[in-house]
Amino acid sequence: MIDINLIRENSDLVKENIKKKFQDEKIGLVDEVYEYDKTYREYKQKGDNLRAKRNEVSEKIGLLMREGKKEEALKIKEEVASMGEEIASLEEKEELLAKEIKLRMMAIPNIIASDVPIGENDTKNVEGKVFGEAKVPNYEIPFHADIMASFNGLDKEAAARVTGNGFYYLMGDIARLHSAVLSYARDFMINKGFIYCIPPFMIRSDAVDGVMSFTEKENMMYKIENEDLYLIGTSEHSMIAKFKDQIVKESDLPITMTSYSPCFRKEVGAHGIEERGIYRIHQFEKQEMIVLCKPEESDAWYEKMWNYSVELFRSLDIPVRQLICCSGDLADLKYRSCDIEAWSPRQQKYFEVCSCSNLTDAQARRLAIRYKKEDGTKEFVHTLNNTVVAPPRMLIALLENNYQEDGSIKIPKVLQPYMGGMEKIEKKVK
Repeated sequence: MIDINLIRENSDLVKENIKKKFQDEKIGLVDEVYEYDKTYREYKQKGDNLRAKRNEVSEKIGLLMREGKKEEALKIKEEVASMGEEIASLEEKEELLAKEIKLRMMAIPNIIASDVPIGENDTKNVEGKVFGEAKVPNYEIPFHADIMASFNGLDKEAAARVTGNGFYYLMGDIARLHSAVLSYARDFMINKGFIYCIPPFMIRSDAVDGVMSFTEKENMMYKIENEDLYLIGTSEHSMIAKFKDQIVKESDLPITMTSYSPCFRKEVGAHGIEERGIYRIHQFEKQEMIVLCKPEESDAWYEKMWNYSVELFRSLDIPVRQLICCSGDLADLKYRSCDIEAWSPRQQKYFEVCSCSNLTDAQARRLAIRYKKEDGTKEFVHTLNNTVVAPPRMLIALLENNYQEDGSIKIPKVLQPYMGGMEKIEKKVK
């Protein structure tokens, strides 16, 4: 949510930002907020003046009663009561206006960075830096689901019987490799100085509204029936919401945390659920990183965070590239974002495995997360998040880039301690 002062003082900037995001249908919201806010402040000023006058007049009542001027005192009491009714009416109008303003402010997108590429959708995203040599072996690499199945490591048919499409069973060495990736990613981030956390996997609606837009909520979140609870789509949701309504000390910033969680997503939209593989699914596990910092530090943290992803994937000998998200591909709360994409030697193209975002103070305003400066003033923190690894997609990249001609999977050295010293996964001879 943006600062309402931007609408009060520079509404043209807000409208131009909406145009850059190709959301022209929202431009009218800016004028609506401006008018509602103008009326709201008029009512509030009138109410403040009445409250001040009521306090001033009320002080006279006791004095008049002591002087025996009962009738005059009763007349002032009636005046005070009338003021009270008018104040109550104004407060009711203020409350209704505040709700209308907030509803519209929540739909107005965050101001994007000046260097974000302008484009209507993800086809206009721009390649940034490339890390590692994208190689294609001289032998065929099977589809990732077939690789897993060759080790008896994937069963989607059983999952479909038990749960439905978009779920899976991982088993044996493939399941162990999945867990190894998560454990390695956890330790990788701890070694970067991040605090490890396992957060709640369900959050209330006010927390959901604090961390994401209404559209994202509708398309992603599973709601628990008859409860004010939602299953998280990423641990960023509960990690950022941990600081809801808090004022942190300036000396405690930056707060850097890494978290494990299962993630649940409806995946409503154009992409849909993948039938055979595990690239786009309803349930997966993920290691995430978040940062809360001072505003002047968020650009630097953004650079650090996406580079951590690059470092991790390169430690697994997986070539990656940075893809800079264009304006139309940014969720409403994002100031800037980039994807880290891993190389697929089977498809001979890159695919998304991580997403890093700087949301400036958009989430902090919704969740009322501030920090207290040494001079006593309070300011909203900036929040950032980034995927460390999401193993279903990471597994695809790991399996394809380490698939050997004999059908075995070479295990990168950094993962071997988490695999009991195994150097490769081989097909079991029955």
